Amino acid sequence: MCLVVDFLALFSTIDSSKKELNMIHSLFLINNAGDIFLEKHWKSVISRSVCDYFFEAQDKAGEPDNVSPVIRTPHHYLINIYREKIFFVSVIQTEVPPLFVIEFLHRVAEMFQDYFGECSEVAIKDNVVIVYELLEEMLDNGFPLATESNILKELIKPPTILRSMVNTITGSSNVGETLPTGQLSTIPWRRAGVKYTNNEAYFDVVEEIDAILDKSGTTVFAEIQGVVDACVKLSGMPDLTLSFMNPRLLDDVSFHPCVRFKRWESERVLSFIPPDGNFRLMSYHVNAQNLVAIPVCVRQNINFFETGSSGRLDITVGPKQTMGKTVENMVITIHMPKVVLSANLTATQGTYKYDPVTKILVWDIGKLNQQKLPNLKGSLSLQSGAPKPEENPSLNIDLKIQQLAISGLKVNRLDMYGEKYKPFKGVKYVTKAGKFQVRT
Repeated sequence: MCLVVDFLALFSTIDSSKKELNMIHSLFLINNAGDIFLEKHWKSVISRSVCDYFFEAQDKAGEPDNVSPVIRTPHHYLINIYREKIFFVSVIQTEVPPLFVIEFLHRVAEMFQDYFGECSEVAIKDNVVIVYELLEEMLDNGFPLATESNILKELIKPPTILRSMVNTITGSSNVGETLPTGQLSTIPWRRAGVKYTNNEAYFDVVEEIDAILDKSGTTVFAEIQGVVDACVKLSGMPDLTLSFMNPRLLDDVSFHPCVRFKRWESERVLSFIPPDGNFRLMSYHVNAQNLVAIPVCVRQNINFFETGSSGRLDITVGPKQTMGKTVENMVITIHMPKVVLSANLTATQGTYKYDPVTKILVWDIGKLNQQKLPNLKGSLSLQSGAPKPEENPSLNIDLKIQQLAISGLKVNRLDMYGEKYKPFKGVKYVTKAGKFQVRT
């Protein structure tokens, strides 16, 4: 199954009678504390009370990542995403494809990241004028219009200290007076007349492993979610072709609108005229469990005794199927039962910390040593007289492996047509842990 999202193409195919209806009526930004710190309405104002339905769903979900992306209310639909500790909650009055709205909300978050360096509550509040200008340009009467960074940066200049001072003194805005050149071309994601002294094209293949392992180390569930991020700074109008050594292992592929989909279908090759600068070329899944290599092995034993108000913990970790690469930034997090008062442990590598209030044990290991496997063991003190916990806690794993795509995906070559110069080219691979859990 392939999903290709092209906002301008989708917008042009929508029936004119339906365009009169708002797709996205309002947008609310909500922090983890439940405060609505920004709202934007494209027609009439919708009361903040509509977010009460979202807060109810949030309370039921417990964890932010577990909140349902689509919430139905008597008169509206609330479609939301969670990015960088912020909920982007859109209010829809009519039925629309939810993925259409979700993809747009991700574009909004990515645009804030691109403009301000981070997508955080502080950055949004510090640049609130530019935020409203961006939202006004990205959505026209409730429908996505300009969602490409190149187009928006021609139209709305990114914030700088000097520009902010001048705007404050003169009362001018960041919005340009001329229409971006990309809006007038058949390639709306690329501006005309691009020139660079150094021409370069770099690609980052970033993969996240979502996995559940049982007590014996057997894989219960595993999949890989990957993206190919690009930084392309090439003069003129280059036409690029990117090929992989083993593209058949990819599932559920989603492309940037610049990719020629028919070429991918027939040859499994990415052919595209790239946007200028940073952009996400594609995202993909690897669902075949036999293709997902688990990069670490965890031997663990957590016991709570019936008598004595105590328990024992013994955890050893080591590298596995890393193709000779080093596992870095290894962190194990354990949400202990409420009856655990303290932990008296010894770590052969790294440091550990137990918070008696949140009941969270964090073991920060760092780099895994293949010669001497890290171990954490010791005793746990339980609340006196309290019953033994009914089940053992799970281990949540975080890690990073540089220069490795755990799926085995490799870039074969990058060819450029339409221009005569030779660009600098490079590919970097990174593997991270997504939702990686070991049951005990």
